[in-house]
Amino acid sequence: MSAGKKPLWTCPRCHHRFVTRNMWHSCGRYSLGDHFKGKDPIVRQLFSRFRALVQKCGPVTVYAQKTRIVFQTRARFTGVATRKHWLDAAVWLKRRLEHPRFYRIELIPPGDYIHRFRLTKPSDIDRDLENVLREAYAVGCQKHLEPGNKV
Repeated sequence: MSAGKKPLWTCPRCHHRFVTRNMWHSCGRYSLGDHFKGKDPIVRQLFSRFRALVQKCGPVTVYAQKTRIVFQTRARFTGVATRKHWLDAAVWLKRRLEHPRFYRIELIPPGDYIHRFRLTKPSDIDRDLENVLREAYAVGCQKHLEPGNKV
């Protein structure tokens, strides 16, 4: 753990880890498999490719939640929701990044941005997405809180 960063709090019920103690969450235990029931096989293939790309960024914890699957370092920095034929995904960045892949960008004041996008085919998981995920991974590691770092 980096100097100055508090240890993560672990929920005693679901065992998920959080940056702050008693953080609100949909406490429950879900399996990855639950998210793929009744979905087209392409959805699982897309998820496997997305997960592999996220894991290229560094160590992550993957949590299956009630409505989504999230990826966490210290904080959750990306996640997906499975749909019948595709994945809806989002990344957390510290800046607004304009790109045709993003169908919505939400500002969370004062300076956080959630970028939403859809993955429908394997070619959607490309070098551009890898670069975005690397930036989001650094945000999840809270690199922006370290002196002299700007993510």
